Amino acid sequence: MALFQAPAGPSPGQPLAERLRPQTLAEFVGQSHLMGPEMPLGRLVTSGRAASLVFWGPPGTGKTTLARLLARQWQAAFVEFSAVLSGVADIRRVVEEARSRLRAGGQPSVLFVDEIHRFNKAQQDAFLPHVESGVITLLGATTENPSFEIIPALLSRLRVLVLHPLAEEDLNRILERALADQERGLGGYVVEVLPQAQAHLVATAFGDARRLLTALEAAVTTAPLGAGGRRLVDLTLAEQAVGRGALRYDKAGEEHYNLISALHKSLRGSDPDAALYWLARMLAAGEDPHYLLRRMVRFASEDVGLADPYALNQAVAALGAFDLLGRPEGELALAQVAVYLAMAPKSNALYVAFGQANADAAKLGPLEVPLTIRNAPTRLMKNLGYGRGYEYPHDHQDAVVGQEYLPERLKGRRYYQPTERGREKLIRERLRELMRAKARLRREKGEGEEVT
Repeated sequence: MALFQAPAGPSPGQPLAERLRPQTLAEFVGQSHLMGPEMPLGRLVTSGRAASLVFWGPPGTGKTTLARLLARQWQAAFVEFSAVLSGVADIRRVVEEARSRLRAGGQPSVLFVDEIHRFNKAQQDAFLPHVESGVITLLGATTENPSFEIIPALLSRLRVLVLHPLAEEDLNRILERALADQERGLGGYVVEVLPQAQAHLVATAFGDARRLLTALEAAVTTAPLGAGGRRLVDLTLAEQAVGRGALRYDKAGEEHYNLISALHKSLRGSDPDAALYWLARMLAAGEDPHYLLRRMVRFASEDVGLADPYALNQAVAALGAFDLLGRPEGELALAQVAVYLAMAPKSNALYVAFGQANADAAKLGPLEVPLTIRNAPTRLMKNLGYGRGYEYPHDHQDAVVGQEYLPERLKGRRYYQPTERGREKLIRERLRELMRAKARLRREKGEGEEVT
């Protein structure tokens, strides 16, 4: 356990990630969904009222830092508590110390528990009355889903805030601050980090600021001295610091488009092995998994469509699974959906149909809605014929009517032409049945038979 009441200055022997830890909320980078003035933490800071929280997110995203900064903001004693090394007796002692501080001067106490998911049920139960009474404010940090790891009685007394992996722009800001900071960072060195080296350090940090700063410090301190004490960090040094080579990849250039094209065409060509390889290549090179998931969601509609309607469910579910698990565990969800999409029957009928409908909408302009299917909320509109002759399908056999729904100029136009592949074969048969039934109903009304 450790207690502090005022921020201590950085020690030269500390790792860069610890020295550069933000000392104020203004220095904190990332998590904009929590930190803005109208966002959850922003409102909490403005109110000045302490609240028990659990920060849930992957490593290096600011969980411990936020806990420390909030305790300072609340002018509270900050006690760090080990979920691994401490027991119920330690909890009782911490609570008694918190009571003593309240009696002595009214100072509140924040108890910070890193890896709170490692507490057993007895330890969690021991917190309950003290969190409830307000003797302590509990701040927890976890990389595991609190719903599964924290007992319901305690979880109901905590607010869960989800932290995301840091975006590349956030990591670049942190790296540049580290290079510029004379007191706590690497500003005492004369350093030049080449763009390719910086891109590699950021990409291989995978949203983890601690990982980024550890690699940056290793690269800078091992860089050979040049003229005037200048240290040059090139791609080779960055690779050595990270412990992995940089794959040839430029997320804004040709190689990015080459690889995503290879993945897309492998999926379309029903080759699961090639799809897995290109997916792995892009992930290893530092591609944003959300970009890949968005592409596969699009693919599920564009290239699979209604030949397998479950493909879209799989792609969207993979997005949710990845957000739940993060890296590296969540990458398996990307692999699963890639194989599913590769093996699914293919149809671009929906894509083609929507393209044709868009073309007609752009070319023909605002064609009038037929009177029979217009809405008629007023007497005037009814008198003008709005909705007159509309046939309510549920009042007819098989809920099928011979009504025309397209504008007059597009009467009989067919956009969607389902294939004979996958579930679209059933849709094609259903569409044929509907067209025959509608043609028969139109003949019976003397409207003639539609050409199919």
